Order: sequence, then structure tokens, then C-alpha cells
Amino acid sequence: MKKIMMIVVMLMAYSFVHAQNMPGMNMNKEDTVKTKTTSYYTCVMHPEIHASKPGNCPKCGMTLYKKTVTVKVPVTKSKTDTPNNTHTDTSMHMDSRTDTAKEMGDMKMPARSEGGNDTTHNNNDMGNMNMPVIKTATAKRVIKSAPPKTVHYDLYVKDTTVNFAGKNKRAIAVNGQIPMPTLTFTEGDTAEILVHNEMDEETSLHWHGLMLPNKEDGVPYITQMPIKPHSTYLYRFPIIQNGTHWYHSHTELQEQIGMYGSLILNKKSDDSTFREGIDDLPTIPIVLSEWLNMKPEEAQRSLHYQTDWFAIQKGTTQSYSEAIGSGNLKTKLTNEWKRMNAMDVSDIAYDKFLINGKNQYDQPQFKAGDKVRLRIANGGASSYFWLTYSGGKIAVVANDGNDVEPVEVDRLIIGVSETYDVVVTIPDNMSYEFLATPEDRTKSASLWLGSGMKMPASRLPKLKYFEGMKMMNQMMKMNGDLDPSSMGDMQMSNQTMDMNAVMYPEITGEEESHKKMKMPVRSSGGDTMQQHNEHNNHSMQMPDNNSMPGMDMGGSGDIVTLNYGMLRATHKTTLPDGPVKELHFNLTGNMNRYVWSIDNKVVSEADKILIKKGENVRIIMYNNSMMRHPMHLHGHDFRVLNGQGDYAPLKNVLDIMPMERDTIEFAANTSGDWFFHCHILYHMMSGMGRVFSYTNVDTATAPSITDAKLAQRKLFADDRMFHFMAKAGLETNGSDGSAMFANTRWKLSTLWHLGYHSEHGFESETMFGRYLGKMQWIYPYVGFDYHYKTEGPNAKGIFDWQHSPKNIFGNNADEKNLFGQTSNKNDRHTAVAGIAFTLPTLTIADFRVDGDGKLRFQLSREDLAVTPRLRFSWMINTDKEYTVGLRYIATKYISLSSHYDSDMGLGAGVTFTY
Repeated sequence: MKKIMMIVVMLMAYSFVHAQNMPGMNMNKEDTVKTKTTSYYTCVMHPEIHASKPGNCPKCGMTLYKKTVTVKVPVTKSKTDTPNNTHTDTSMHMDSRTDTAKEMGDMKMPARSEGGNDTTHNNNDMGNMNMPVIKTATAKRVIKSAPPKTVHYDLYVKDTTVNFAGKNKRAIAVNGQIPMPTLTFTEGDTAEILVHNEMDEETSLHWHGLMLPNKEDGVPYITQMPIKPHSTYLYRFPIIQNGTHWYHSHTELQEQIGMYGSLILNKKSDDSTFREGIDDLPTIPIVLSEWLNMKPEEAQRSLHYQTDWFAIQKGTTQSYSEAIGSGNLKTKLTNEWKRMNAMDVSDIAYDKFLINGKNQYDQPQFKAGDKVRLRIANGGASSYFWLTYSGGKIAVVANDGNDVEPVEVDRLIIGVSETYDVVVTIPDNMSYEFLATPEDRTKSASLWLGSGMKMPASRLPKLKYFEGMKMMNQMMKMNGDLDPSSMGDMQMSNQTMDMNAVMYPEITGEEESHKKMKMPVRSSGGDTMQQHNEHNNHSMQMPDNNSMPGMDMGGSGDIVTLNYGMLRATHKTTLPDGPVKELHFNLTGNMNRYVWSIDNKVVSEADKILIKKGENVRIIMYNNSMMRHPMHLHGHDFRVLNGQGDYAPLKNVLDIMPMERDTIEFAANTSGDWFFHCHILYHMMSGMGRVFSYTNVDTATAPSITDAKLAQRKLFADDRMFHFMAKAGLETNGSDGSAMFANTRWKLSTLWHLGYHSEHGFESETMFGRYLGKMQWIYPYVGFDYHYKTEGPNAKGIFDWQHSPKNIFGNNADEKNLFGQTSNKNDRHTAVAGIAFTLPTLTIADFRVDGDGKLRFQLSREDLAVTPRLRFSWMINTDKEYTVGLRYIATKYISLSSHYDSDMGLGAGVTFTY
């Protein structure tokens, strides 16, 4: 027994000695403990929320309160170091794809892992908490990937009231915030997102840029029925990709009032495409957006009415007085001769522009020398943004969730719904501005990186709209088509030549009417021509036969602007072998009536485009309109054929500029129905889209459509929607006005001229017709005309409102019209049929015949812009009726007006416009 006890004692002693000499461990340390006070913001209902600054709880929306705690922090003091243990670097060696303390964008909602416990994604997703940046040493990053898991989010959709631009307005918040919470996953995870619709209206969520089962795509009446009010809906799909994406409502106009958010798909930690110096940087998810105090339904109606109130707000009316003052009268006359409205680059005058829900968004935690990766999504409903940075160059490293070879630029424009990943450097211990400027350059929003003295970015100068009008006049044919021959031999594609550059003062200089227009010309590699010759200190002049008439095509080499030709994938993107289905799309539109289409057909007028699994689909698009269009394909990435060969970049949104011809191609490798549309929200609602439909059926992923006929009717309702518009004048000589219900093709209208007595007359004309042609310049109609008037003594002066004014053609009741027929204008109540045609100068020619066989021909022009706010109108017809009038626009709905009418005389008063 004694021997056994001695053996046990000896073994214990041996183990203790070896424990003091474990290889690689320095045990000669002296441990002490001290206390530390720290504060954070948390929620009374969800104490697991720890935020570094005030705000709302991402789970319930309640206001966070400040909590201060005291913690014990062990402090280790080294006594000695062994010769073999001289390395004292205490950096944390972590892969950025698990080190999400560096995800410092909007507050993310804590995810629930498959075990059911509340935790953050990858157990360390810090969301919006401004945590210190942990510098990583990627040489020792963990290679083994964490096992895939199901990541669950609950999203509570609810009406709210916001004040982004000086007025309390209705918005939609998700989990109490705008933008919606940033959702974070890792490739290989399964996303499980439960939507709680707490509103009194339907909603939906689309996962923009994600490749997923068709039934999860989130498009009402194409892939699912909408989420009913006060109900829940579960989206569940595998994450089979990585990159920067976003998500938004696809229901009506909800995206415009807050339903958009960032969607970050991290790479696996053992992903072979991991890029050191890019994928291991601290990142900030960024969502760009705009805010409009006007209800989006009213904005949509106003666009169809083609009121120029938005142009007045932005200072872009390009009136005749402005044209004369700037020496551009000929340009203005030519513009209207070709039946075009004033030049503009955006549709709506927004009240505020936002970055992550703020106009000024501060991220002060960065120091001199830090690099930061911005994951930018353009969540705007209709705004393009110029991106510039006061701290130097911008390195573009990914686009639409796909890696590209890094390319440094001075600026880039991000199209509606596009995403870009960019890397910027903080040069010094100051605060540098990353500036987002809408394309119309009316306002801006700012992200400030770093702390200290603010270093603002240069503001973009006001556009030279008359220079753009000159360019537009050269490009447009009389039939409304664009004229590619106006560009000589130059090929317009992939943004390599920005036609709007003629309007950029920073490129072409300040506006001077005698100067030639300049345009930056880019080589096939995307750099400006001058950059290839900077060592010779001169710029290259394009030969005359390659130049647009009257334009100096020598580009400025001072500003490097990104274009699609500069994007090159980091790996080969060639499609698998298979039959090729080639499609040709002409992007068409009519700005006068705000109708946007493909091949002059809106969604409700076009059949589904049938494709087969295994095909390679090639689409050649030509933009035959004067607006740029960000064309988005759901559920697929496509190759943009941009001259990069096998390394053509992958995208899911293609911004196609006026007169460009671009080619994209994708592998048809799934099933179901997929929407392809312009992502300018109001263009999409107008009907600019198509549905790709796979002929193969996969019942497991098929669209969740319970009533196919109802779904089709609801889908078509968007571009078939009728909009009401009216204008009514109340003046001293009576009332003149008009009202109409109109949609994409059809119009029901009425007009009236009502005097105060029978000598002034009472007239009403009601018409119903359909617009024809791509430009909708032809309008055949039928209707009814009522006109009653008695003849009496001529008025003794312009202020005699008791009698009719003297008609310059005579006042005989039995007089003949200009066709030699006895006129019935004083007692007419009959059906009519006719056709109206828009002439050059935007004059309307109207020829009709009534039920009595009487003919009438009429010419008229409405709302000619004399000054930015003063409008002139006139009318004359073969019944010897005529009017002239002026209207001064005081507000969107109220104008001061005066007009002279051949029946009613001179009057003045107020006109109400709706």
C-alpha cells in the first residue's frame, strides 16, 4: 500500500513540473485586477441590445436608455521573458468576415441562430454599435469556415411619422427605423425572415440581386401574393453568393417612403476569393436615398400630368426669357420645333437626400492611415448619385455584389438600385467628406470619416442645361427617334461616353455661348484620352470625322470618372455551353405624357418572354429615349460585354444611357417567372418592364400565386392606372377649365367655357380617345359638344362684362365658318369625332366633324414658358373663336391668371391646378 501511495505522489509531482514548462507559454506573469466603468445604451424590453449611442431598439422601436456598469478587468504584468518567447504582438488575428465589429453601418437587428437563442450573426455582429476598429493581421486569419446555419430575423413593418425635411410626414419603418435594419448573412447560411405586416395595407419584400428560389423573390403578383395587412409571411432561402446587396418593398410606391435596407452577404472564411487588403478592411454599409414631402402618389400623378412644378423648384425650366438672356433662343426654338420639352436629368425635385437615414452621417472612429470599405447601395426611388471624396482617390472593388479588379477613380455615378463597394483612405487626423450629390446637383448628403477639422469635398457646379439642349437637338430626329449618325463613327456603349458631359462645367468650363462643347472621350480601357498622353503634356484631339458636329471632343484629363468599360471581373465569367437565345429591346418613352416602355409596349401589352433552362440568353438593348434607365434583372447575374473578354463583369443592373447600345448575357439556369424592369420607380409603375418565364416547371420553387387571373389583373393595373388632372380658372369674365382621367393610352377629358350670362356663352366639350404611336403625337377621339350663346350689342370696352366683345371676324349669328358652312357654334349639341396631332413647336392641330356635318379645324398651344413661372397660351379655330392667356405660377396648385376670350372678353383672376 505504501508503494502505491508513493507512486501516486511521484506522478502528481511530475505533472506539476511539466505544467510549469509547457512549450510556447510564458507563465512568469503576475496577475492583478482593476475595475473599469463603461456605459452603453440598451432597451428595457431587450437588455441584450448594447449600442454605443442613443437611438431606438432595433427589435421593438423603443427609445434606448443609458446604462453604466462597473466591470473587473484582469491586468497581467510580465515579470520575465524567456529567450524563446520574444514575440509580444497582441493583435487579434481575425478574418474580417467574422470580425463584424467592423460592420459600422445602420443598426442591424440581432439574428437568432438555429438553436433558438438570441445571438448576433456569427456571434459577434455589432450592427450599428460604434465599436473601436479591430485591426486584423490577415496572415494568420482562420482558414476553417464555420458550419452553415439558419439565421432568423423578425421584421415588423409599421406606419410612422418622420420629419426629414421640415414637415411631419407619413413613412414606413421596419423595426422602428429608416432605412430598414441591415441584414447580415454568410454564404452557405439559410436565411429565414419573418415579416410582420402591422400596417393597414399590403406589402412585400424583394431581395435585390439575390439568386434564390423563384417563390422567395418577393414580387407581388409575379412570384407571390402580397402580404396582407396584419399578417405574417416567412421568406426562407439559401444564401449561395456573397457581396453587397439590398432589399426593398416591391409593392406600389412604398420604397419611396422608407422600405429599403442594406443586405450584406459575407464570404466564407475559407473562400478562395478572399482578397487581403480589401476583404479584411473595416466596412460601413451605406444606403443612399431621397425624401419627398409630397406623397409619392401625388408625385406620380404630377409626372403624368406633366406639370413643370418640379422644374420650377429645381430652377431648370429653360424658359424663353432665360434662353434669350443666355444667347440660346435658336436652341430653344429648335428644341420645341422637334416637339421636345425642356432638358432635364431627373424627374422629381426632392426635399432631402439621405445616407443611412441622415443628411449628415458621422463615422469619427477612423484615424490617419486607416482604410475603410464602403458597401454602398443606391436605395433611391429615382435618383442617380455622384460619389466624390475629399480625402483622395476612390478605389472601386466590387459592383452589384460581384468582385472586380480594383480601379482608382476621382468619382463615379451610381445608378438607381446599383451597389458599389469602394475603398477610401483617411489621410490625416481630420474628418473627410464622402459626398453623394444627386445627378441634378440640387442638394447633397454627406458621410464624414474621421474626427477633427472637417475637410469638405468640392461641390459640383450647376448643370449647363442649354448646352444639353443643343446636344439633344442634334441627336433627335423629327420623328422622335434618336439619330446615331449624329455621333459619326463613335460607338455609344457601357457609359464610355457620357453625353451629359457637355453640361458639366468642371469638364467643359463655365457656360459661354460662343464656346464649343467639350466631351471627355475614353479609350477602350476606360481612361480619358488625355491620361494616355499626360507624359507629353497635351491632350489628344479626335479627328473631325469622329466628332459630333460643332463639338470639341478633346477630353479633360483632370477628372477620372468610372464607366462600365473599366470594370473587369476577378475571375472568368464565360457562360457554359448551350444554345443562344438572342433578344433585341428598344427602350422607348414619351416624356410629354410620362409613358415608358420597351419596344413601345408596356407590361400589360406584352407577352411573357419564354426561355428554357440550359439556354444562354443574350439581350441587345438600345436606348431610344432621352432618359437613362437602370435595367434590373431579378434572380440572375448577367455578363456585361464591355471589351474585357472572358473577364466581363457580372451585374444585375445595367445603367443604359441615351443612344447607347449595350449587350448583356446570362445563363438560364433556374425556373419560374422573373421580372426585368427599369428600376426608376415611376418608370416601372408606368410599365417599363417584361417578365421572363421559364418553360420548365419546378413545383418546389414555383411562384406562390393562388389566383392566377387576379394576379395578372393586379400586375397589369399599375400601367393601366388612370390619373386625374384638372385646371379651373375663376376670373372676372367667367370660368375656363379642363379635367381629365388618363392612363398610358386612353384619355377621358372635358373642357368648359362658362360666362356669367348667355351673351358670353356656355360651352362644354367631352371627349374619349386613345393615343397612338411611339411618341403619342396622334390622338383620335369621339365625344359630345354643347355650345349655347346669344348675340347682343357689342361690349363698349374691355371692362364691359355685360355684353360680348366684338369679334375680329364679325358677330353675325348666321355667319359661315371658314370652311364656308353655316356655323352652328351658338346652338350646338351634337356628337363629334376627330383627331388631334402634335405639330412641331408643340402646337396641337385638331380636326373634327360633328353630327350635323360641320367641320372644325383648331390650333392651340398650352403653357409656353415665357419666364420660369409665367406661362402663355393661345387658341384659334375655323368657327372664328380665339383666346390668349397668361398664367403666373405662384404655388403648385395656385396661379394668378388673365385671358381674353372671343366670347367672354377680358378677365383676370385665379387658376387652380391639380
